Amino acid sequence: MAQAHHKAVILARGLGSRMRKDSGDTQLSAEQKRAADSGVKAMISVGRPFLDHVMSALADAGFTDICLVIGPEHDIIRDYYDSVDKQRITVSYAIQDKPLGTANAVLSAEDFAAGEPILVLNSDNFYPVDALLQLAQVDGSGLAGFTREAMVERSNIAADRIAAFALATADADGNLDELVEKPDAATIERLGEGALISMNCWKCSPAIFEAARTIKPSARGEYEITDAVRQAIADGDSYAVIRCDEGVLDMSNRGDIASVAAALENHEVRL
Repeated sequence: MAQAHHKAVILARGLGSRMRKDSGDTQLSAEQKRAADSGVKAMISVGRPFLDHVMSALADAGFTDICLVIGPEHDIIRDYYDSVDKQRITVSYAIQDKPLGTANAVLSAEDFAAGEPILVLNSDNFYPVDALLQLAQVDGSGLAGFTREAMVERSNIAADRIAAFALATADADGNLDELVEKPDAATIERLGEGALISMNCWKCSPAIFEAARTIKPSARGEYEITDAVRQAIADGDSYAVIRCDEGVLDMSNRGDIASVAAALENHEVRL
């Protein structure tokens, strides 16, 4: 059995542009509206800050050393996690000075990794513990791939949104073969029913950092973790694809808040 690892990097630097847009959702509390207005999705309360639930699931899976990649202006996150009671996890911070993309965000956590593998995940998604456990046991790098059926049935994401998510396929050895973002109908048909949905939940070896330094900006001017992963694979670091028959909760916009709160209503948080 592969050695389980315990370091996780949560990408919490995003600007929250979609969350800032007022959807006119009258179900939100004043506290939730204030957090949504700030764009800091991870701190929106669903009983407790959404990020508390994410971190508790990480701890359940054995990821107890957590680094939050934040911007220099994100005092709300730092102040909260410096003061909240923590029994199972330690929280540190990596500052991404400018929002230059997810690969650049990962690169800012290189000192935290200190040569060890890291789990990399979004701050606005709640991932099932089973997926996190499977990635913890991967010997090397890996990607959690979620079945379309599970995402439709067990997430809070509408089927038409899910259809636009990145698709991943594996080769004969179970390693990542093709990763297509925003696939069109022809690509979805070509990749077939076995293609899995990527929700940006990665296990990365230290090779990710050199790859992140090597890649060029994408068409939108950002350094993308998907490009860094492709570069790492090209350099010889294969990524195992872990099939997950579970859903992922998404906190992208104001319309997601009520459904996330309902889904997590009985979820016990233990930091």
